[in-house]
Amino acid sequence: MALDELKSAVPDYAKDLKLNLGSVIGNSDLPQQQLWGTVLACAIATRSPRVLRELEPEAKANLKPEAYTAAKSAAAIMAMNNVYYRTRHLLSDPEYGNLRAGLRMNVIGNPGVEKVDFELWSLAVSAINGCGMCLDSHEQVLRKAGVDRETIQEAFKIASVLQAVGATLDAEAVLEG
Repeated sequence: MALDELKSAVPDYAKDLKLNLGSVIGNSDLPQQQLWGTVLACAIATRSPRVLRELEPEAKANLKPEAYTAAKSAAAIMAMNNVYYRTRHLLSDPEYGNLRAGLRMNVIGNPGVEKVDFELWSLAVSAINGCGMCLDSHEQVLRKAGVDRETIQEAFKIASVLQAVGATLDAEAVLEG
């Protein structure tokens, strides 16, 4: 199992990450599609080759082709949106909020999977990318759809652990190399 290989690669000084990796993925209460879509989208968002290389095959094996594609689409569109909306939010001139974005975001309206799943994956990627505006937007859509806070928290716990594992393993690769 790739998850076990990834856990074994985490150095001893980051034992908490190893334990958390096992619990947030191995013991998740999320349905399989939500779990593995979140894992795949977040693995992409970490920008860590090792994390993506280890987790992608298992995600692909646990997702239908349309969910696999939609999770990758969530990572892609949020890579753009998180920069755009975070920048708009951080600029002190409120007039930028009145300007039309003019960016294509069609996949959000028709992601090829249940809207709730795509929103959950988008929220998790937004957590990694640090866009408060996107986090609020996706959380509100999820809550209006009846998704409980515990489910939403599961997604951003996965995001936080994968981001930390990616940063740690990438640092180790530099230090060893």
